[in-house]
Amino acid sequence: MKLRQGQFSFLPDLSDDDIRVQAQYAIDNGWAVSVEYTDDPHPRNTYWEMWGHPMFDNPDAAAVVFEVNECRKEHGGKYIRVIAFDASPGWESIRMSFIVNRPATEPGFRLIRQEAEGRSVRYTIESYAVREPEGARYA
Repeated sequence: MKLRQGQFSFLPDLSDDDIRVQAQYAIDNGWAVSVEYTDDPHPRNTYWEMWGHPMFDNPDAAAVVFEVNECRKEHGGKYIRVIAFDASPGWESIRMSFIVNRPATEPGFRLIRQEAEGRSVRYTIESYAVREPEGARYA
């Protein structure tokens, strides 16, 4: 199963040049670019681990690609994404988010059905990544 989150998720994996072009677009719009990683890409897990500091005053996308590659060296078996934060008044949120690295095998998710009072049925999603043995998940 291939995780489909963020922009470009239905396209083939982005090359370093594709990442550079998208990062430069964000920089040209005045957005701060950051690199993040996680082993649990649950859709509600919006807070991934930051790789370094956000690049607020970075004028060149080559620095973003460099940081992505450095993060790949240390966390190549995890999901890595690039985000672009727009600090404009009234917006102050993420404008772009796309995955730039995936683990060799993506654990996927399972749907859990819960029957509630009456005829109500609730569904939740659980990541198979969190089912790893204790100590292996955060190794």
